[in-house]
Amino acid sequence: MKRWIARFLARLRESSSPHTLRAYEQNLATLAEYCRHRGVKKADQLTHRLLRGFLVELNERGLKRTTVARYFAAVRSFCRFLVREGVLEQDPARALRTPAARRTLPILLAEEEVGRLIEATPDLRDRAILETLYGAGLRVSELVGLDRDDLDLSRGIARVRGKGRRERLTPLGGAAARALTAYLRARPRAADPRPVFLNRRGARLTTRSVHRLLQDCARRADVDPRTTPHTLRHCFATHLLDRGANLREVQELLGHKNIATTQIYTHVSMERLRKVYERAHPRA
Repeated sequence: MKRWIARFLARLRESSSPHTLRAYEQNLATLAEYCRHRGVKKADQLTHRLLRGFLVELNERGLKRTTVARYFAAVRSFCRFLVREGVLEQDPARALRTPAARRTLPILLAEEEVGRLIEATPDLRDRAILETLYGAGLRVSELVGLDRDDLDLSRGIARVRGKGRRERLTPLGGAAARALTAYLRARPRAADPRPVFLNRRGARLTTRSVHRLLQDCARRADVDPRTTPHTLRHCFATHLLDRGANLREVQELLGHKNIATTQIYTHVSMERLRKVYERAHPRA
């Protein structure tokens, strides 16, 4: 079992992010331990009944439905790999049903609140980070992964490496391009000249540092303290839809492979419209 898991992870390494790789490694190690306790040590012994028991045990641990769904994304992917490699004749995970995760509406800031968040940030680097997250709708991992060569500030375009190492070109917007230009002109020289965003030691900024930065900025601007880097990505998409962009265009800008992932933003916009309606309509 462990040998085939190692082969699967090696194959996954070619196309997946380090975050996905770590999660799958942990999830499949839990599966291997579950199987070992039941006398199953070989990958070709995986059955539908065994995997269903694994699902039951995960639920009995009191894990969130989103967590259980992530476990089974790893298991399904692993089983498909085993079928392709000829280890299994049939996919034992194919007919499994995982609990549907509750879809909660993301935290959303109004356009005025985003403006206040940025204006309350005097540091050139931090302001460039906020403007880029909101101006291009980037994931935080995409932001910290930016290199100097990825930016064409004269045209206001960035080359972004997204999930599955897929590359896309995305517009930055005038405000983000100006903020990046100001930051890069004032930025001290670093041992590694490639990264756009550096920490205080001159190394590439981490995603955790960006999360902390957003918390400080939100507190200073007196906006929702739950604001995260992903909040600005939600705001980017929702504000575009509110101003007339269509769903396909927003899908391309966000780098979503499946348009179903983008559709959450139509729910956000509808939720805002419903609140406006209830507040303003005399018969609401």
